[in-house]
Amino acid sequence: MRILLIEDDQVIASFIAKGLKEAGYCVDHVDDGLEGLDRALNNGYDLGVVDIMLPGLDGLSIIERMRDKKIETPVIILSARRSIDDRVKGLKSGGDDYLIKPFSFSELLARMHAHLRRFNTAAESSSCLTIHDL
Repeated sequence: MRILLIEDDQVIASFIAKGLKEAGYCVDHVDDGLEGLDRALNNGYDLGVVDIMLPGLDGLSIIERMRDKKIETPVIILSARRSIDDRVKGLKSGGDDYLIKPFSFSELLARMHAHLRRFNTAAESSSCLTIHDL
């Protein structure tokens, strides 16, 4: 499974990337919002983990543009912003989940598994091959 990690804090990013790799995931990490958007739009990922406050382009804008392009990849938002309004805004922008920093890696991993399980089940059940009228 391919995970896109968009996080500008190198300590947090290396902690997450190391844990995900140990859990068997392939992780692409970028620390800039513009590069993150490019990767999200042009590469097929199974899940995104996106910080809100990024250089170049903020995480909410990345998610909104993904959704505008009909990219349904599940996205977990990581943020130090902890108010209810911030969480609601993140979810309304197209995020599937919102995790407040600091967080437990085991909780991030459990949330990822839940989203991947639901997303993969929905993708498998909606698979249909149509050729002409068949």
